[in-house]
Amino acid sequence: MATRSLWGARTKLALSATALIGGGAAANVATSDDPSMTLKLYTTVPPRLIRDAMTATAIAFDYEYSLWGLPEGSSEREKTKHEVHLRSARKLQELCFSNGGIYIKLGQHLGQLEYLVPQEYVQTMRDSMLNKCPVSSYEQVCEVVKKELGDTPDTIFAEFDPVPIASASLAQVHVARNHDGKKVAVKVQHTHMTDTAAADCATVDFIVNTLHWIFPSFDYRWLIDEMRESLPKELDFINEAQNSETCLENFQKLSPHIAAYVYAPKVYWNLSTSKLLTMEFMDGAEVNDVKTIKRLGIRPDEVARLVSETFAEMMFKHGFVHCDPHAANLLVRPLPYSGKSILGKKKPQLILLDHGLYKELDFETRINYAKLWKALIFADANAIKENSAKLGAGEDLYALFAGILTMRPWNRVIDPAVDHLVIQGSESDRSELQMYASQYFSQISELLRRLPRVILLMLKTNDCLRSVSNALLQVPSLETFMIIGRVSSEAVIEAKLSQKKSFLRWLSAWLDKILLEARLFTMQVALWLLQGRKSLSWRN
Repeated sequence: MATRSLWGARTKLALSATALIGGGAAANVATSDDPSMTLKLYTTVPPRLIRDAMTATAIAFDYEYSLWGLPEGSSEREKTKHEVHLRSARKLQELCFSNGGIYIKLGQHLGQLEYLVPQEYVQTMRDSMLNKCPVSSYEQVCEVVKKELGDTPDTIFAEFDPVPIASASLAQVHVARNHDGKKVAVKVQHTHMTDTAAADCATVDFIVNTLHWIFPSFDYRWLIDEMRESLPKELDFINEAQNSETCLENFQKLSPHIAAYVYAPKVYWNLSTSKLLTMEFMDGAEVNDVKTIKRLGIRPDEVARLVSETFAEMMFKHGFVHCDPHAANLLVRPLPYSGKSILGKKKPQLILLDHGLYKELDFETRINYAKLWKALIFADANAIKENSAKLGAGEDLYALFAGILTMRPWNRVIDPAVDHLVIQGSESDRSELQMYASQYFSQISELLRRLPRVILLMLKTNDCLRSVSNALLQVPSLETFMIIGRVSSEAVIEAKLSQKKSFLRWLSAWLDKILLEARLFTMQVALWLLQGRKSLSWRN
């Protein structure tokens, strides 16, 4: 019976792939406005789709066959499931590298969805996808530069290094000098992205939907919807350049107190197009490179505070959020034109790179999200439930939503202890979170289906920032949560003041502000006492 069911699933998938590849290819090439491009697609896409279908079939078959007959909750089933997760993650990794392009992007995205997908997938993708991206040949780079700017790199620039200093899923970066002698970074889109991006989206969509049809519990259609919306924006480098300028303008207008501490490279508009972006070259340490940061005379804990405040301001006050803040996109350097502090340390400046993926939060979503984080920081169960429902989680999955945002179980989320959201990073903590992810897999899938895509990107952003903070601090810290609590509360108060003016509304907002300062001061005192007790226990 099991074999017949599995054979039926494999047959469905194979027939669907064959149907998509076949029928009408030659006619489409003949009648196309661009026959050479259409032919290129028809010779490129079928092998990729066949690889997709074979990988999806192998993964589905492995899960069904390996877990068949093993009792739910048994140690044997859990051990087997771990092995299948690992084998399947490696198959998926191999598929991403074979197909390249948006598949690398998809793998990177999965690697950042900690505790939302099995840990074996997260670790496999995280260990490989950020550091092993494809590299276009210099001939391909020349082809793009000539097509976009009208001549070869050696003519357009005074100097152009043919070897890229970095390569990502969609593009690679070369160091050059313009004819004014300025050192610049030239971001060149991989040529195959233009040829296959739309078709790759379609094939990935097909595979995910087919798998959901065969195995209804496998529902990652939300990820495809997000990719379909985000990818065209990420492939448009003019959009990326505009995002970088809007980001800095927001800090200058809405967050002037930290505007000098946040920077994005200057764009050379005369040397930029939708597929090629020329920017000021930036020197700095990657945000997780603690040794280099210290060597620059900067304290890592100050960098952690700056990163937390920068993104809290974006999320809760600007409503325009950089949604790809992994370590390679965040550089740190000493704040220009500043001296040393009393302790002899330099102030940090955060440099934001790769502005292709931003999300805008409308006023209502932004304030509800700020209210939710305020409630999470201050352990307000009723407000957590209310604002989770407003953001789409419903009244049945609010506890799960709170757990995903904070990486804490519900009993810790509503614990009044000052450090209730701090993850200790112990093995038991990690095991508990992974157990919850496995136990509530179907509920997590349902929650992700319900939430607006903009909130899904906030989840990804949170995961990136959590990883950065852990690398910088290397010990559990409450300060990040205190910053989030302060900025989210300020955003809620400012929203109240911006609404219809009245003396009572003004008075209510100012009382809220006084209460906020009192609560934050109480938390700070409790934090000092807690740290003092821990220090004494360590000495003893």
